[in-house]
Amino acid sequence: MPDVRTLKADLCVIGAGSGGLSAAAGAAMLGLKVVLFEKHEMGGDCLNYGCVPSKALLSCAKAAHAPSEAARYGVTLAPATVDWNGVKAHIRKTIETIAPVDSQQRFEGLGCTVIREAARFEDRDTVVSDTTRVKARRIIVATGSRAFIPPIPGLADLPYLTNETIFSLPEFPQHLVVLGGGPIGLELAQAFVRLGAKVTVLEMGRALARADEGHAKLAVETLRGEGVTLLEGHKVTRVSGDPGRITVHAQGPGGETAVQGSHILVALGRGAVLDGLDLDKGGVAHTSAGLTVSETLRSKSNPRVWALGDAAGREQFTHVAGWHASVFIRRAFFKQGSTAASLPVPSVTYTSPEIAQIGLTEAEARRTFGGGVKTSAFPFHDNDRAIAEGRTLGEAKLVLHRGKLVGASIAGDGAGDILQLVSIAMSNGLKLTALTNFISPYPTRAEAVKRAASAYFTPSVFGKPARTLVGFLQRLP
Repeated sequence: MPDVRTLKADLCVIGAGSGGLSAAAGAAMLGLKVVLFEKHEMGGDCLNYGCVPSKALLSCAKAAHAPSEAARYGVTLAPATVDWNGVKAHIRKTIETIAPVDSQQRFEGLGCTVIREAARFEDRDTVVSDTTRVKARRIIVATGSRAFIPPIPGLADLPYLTNETIFSLPEFPQHLVVLGGGPIGLELAQAFVRLGAKVTVLEMGRALARADEGHAKLAVETLRGEGVTLLEGHKVTRVSGDPGRITVHAQGPGGETAVQGSHILVALGRGAVLDGLDLDKGGVAHTSAGLTVSETLRSKSNPRVWALGDAAGREQFTHVAGWHASVFIRRAFFKQGSTAASLPVPSVTYTSPEIAQIGLTEAEARRTFGGGVKTSAFPFHDNDRAIAEGRTLGEAKLVLHRGKLVGASIAGDGAGDILQLVSIAMSNGLKLTALTNFISPYPTRAEAVKRAASAYFTPSVFGKPARTLVGFLQRLP
């Protein structure tokens, strides 16, 4: 390669998303020589096309929806008027405010060499780009994922949206047809219907299929109540029409259904971005799901190579990518025994109501353990803060096997924040009593977790054996 510089590094990172940036920062702060490649935007999908813009959009949608709920609080507000360009401006401002944390300037300030080019393997310990060859002791692949585009007949012949394009859409969609009833599909469906669009969601199975079934129904019923047409059990068979007038054909329980809309959003899952990496030249085994790695996130075929985040073929969450970076730093530089599965993984669907989950759902626990599974729940309609706010939909549900906490699901306002109490308990191996043995400020929604945990012990604490014991002790001199 003419005019190509050669560098030596302790760590070479491919991909400047959550996992890659966290690992690069950690290694650089330890005084190691780090080279970081990124061919697109610093910050990766989360900052530019995922978590950050979607939550900014949801905040706009929440503001637009507020007047429709104001009357029940004795407040009269004029109906909202939505300026799509103003909404996009809020999204851009949000990204721009967070972007400096992930910027090239910051990482160069930490001591990283940042190369804004596509990188690929030349051999087992060498990564190359158009201008640079890096010989590295360790190599991280943290290239993230992109929206999966299924081979639906006609789809490729018409314009469609993904999370990479919907936030900068020039015109507001009049009728958005969403393919997929998972978290991304339902979050965006609710956002756009609140902003004034007509929205139809087509889902082949059950919407929010990985969530607690009862809690998923709360979200689905709320979306339908707000005007979203949500068709479960409908498999899309083909797409036809012209730009701006697109028809989606689906097979459902009652036969074929045709939905005509102005725009299509594809939200049918995500696939790891591995193209162009020449992984075979690096001796890096992989599948379409990601690199073939052990629980330590280390390649099974090339021990110099690690995979973080979506490229590891595991849970596809920004917070998981951050945890993967922590596992890498701990194992590679401190020889600690952390693994990708060392901690339970929480997830949140940011619809209204939010659906937050960690560990096993009730159904998963019963399939896994059979007998000995119990649940303990506390509804928000009995929570004083929720009552005062007039937002009592949902509950906190704990899932236990023989008294051990194995999962939790929370549905309702602030569910993602409330779940962190359970996450701390499960991640640190605390007994269920730990969720009862603290003073919860009143009135707060998080008190529902303590009440759910306490409810599990109610029969033993206040049952007949306990009353008999207390009666006996009272008779003692």
